Amino acid sequence: MEPFKNFVNAEVVEHIARCLHNVWPGFDRKRFAAAAKRGLQGMELKQRILHVAAVLADELPQDFARACGIVEASLASMQQPGDDTLPRALDDGLSGWAVWCLNEWVARAGQAHPERALACLHELTQRSSSEFAIRPFLHHDAAATLVVLQYWTRSPLAGVRRLCSEGTRPRLPWGMRLTAFVGDPSPCLPLLHALVDDPCEDVRRSVANHLNDIAKDHPQLAIDVAAQWLAERDEAHRRRVVRHALRTLIKAGDPQALALMGVDPAVELEARALPLSPRVLKEGGELQLGLVLRNPQDTAVKVVVDYAIHFLKANGSHGAKVFKWFTRELQPGESLELHKAHRFIAVTTRRHYAGTQHLDLRVNGRALSPQSFELEL
Repeated sequence: MEPFKNFVNAEVVEHIARCLHNVWPGFDRKRFAAAAKRGLQGMELKQRILHVAAVLADELPQDFARACGIVEASLASMQQPGDDTLPRALDDGLSGWAVWCLNEWVARAGQAHPERALACLHELTQRSSSEFAIRPFLHHDAAATLVVLQYWTRSPLAGVRRLCSEGTRPRLPWGMRLTAFVGDPSPCLPLLHALVDDPCEDVRRSVANHLNDIAKDHPQLAIDVAAQWLAERDEAHRRRVVRHALRTLIKAGDPQALALMGVDPAVELEARALPLSPRVLKEGGELQLGLVLRNPQDTAVKVVVDYAIHFLKANGSHGAKVFKWFTRELQPGESLELHKAHRFIAVTTRRHYAGTQHLDLRVNGRALSPQSFELEL
């Protein structure tokens, strides 16, 4: 897979230079391109974006409102397929990775002009989400920014509505942590209530991810919100939102979260883990796991099965990562024998260490006895 940093490259710099010069001939495209490409190849993704944004700040007019007008004029036209789908940018202007750099410029240069900056982000987020760029404005004046976002929840543009949820996530990956919302997420709840029934699946998924962020610090609040949503409208799309929003709690075996999914963790099931194979595994290979499951009850039982791998860490301790396996209903007396292969491949978000690892299966939140295996690199 191509590293993300390679998408902010010399070609993108030239494209930014060309589009800005087309709408404002006073933009020195050659000087901008030379400065923006200087040292770019040796930088990581965030460094590249910050670097290009800094050069933009030097080359655009110091009058922020005027500069925003130039930036907005350089953007690609949008094809709006409907309010249930994110729009698609045409190829007549800036969009995609180039807009990441423009977003960063707004975040850096617009703090003294929040009203104009947010208006610019309204346009940018339609071409490439402004979820990172809006966070400094939330950090500096959450109340005023939330007023704007609450208004935007009624926008006909799905990309703008998605920003209202995604940009305010307390623990957005790669983004500035909004510590105030980590401590008290309640100011964001009106946004989520407004968007839970959004016609666009991408917006609803963002709502679910936002509530999952809240669940990590305030599990009872997340459960209360999810229960309220299901009590108001127990419909398929809300159940999907709630299931995705409570995934961290469900993996942890939280009984209230499981109950909202129709799972009774108190119901007795007969479950036996099959031996792991192989017991010595090389990185890149597959670990075979299995489960024998029987419902001894005289009624059907909903079953959620996950498994946790306790990865060996550099300091010799273990850290658990829970993986989803399956959810289904077992009829009275029904038995199943299930098998799964988990491939141990190197990923950028987790480094493997050679040595003893552990794995346990989890049935309706209850962990079976763990098994161990050796991983060789």
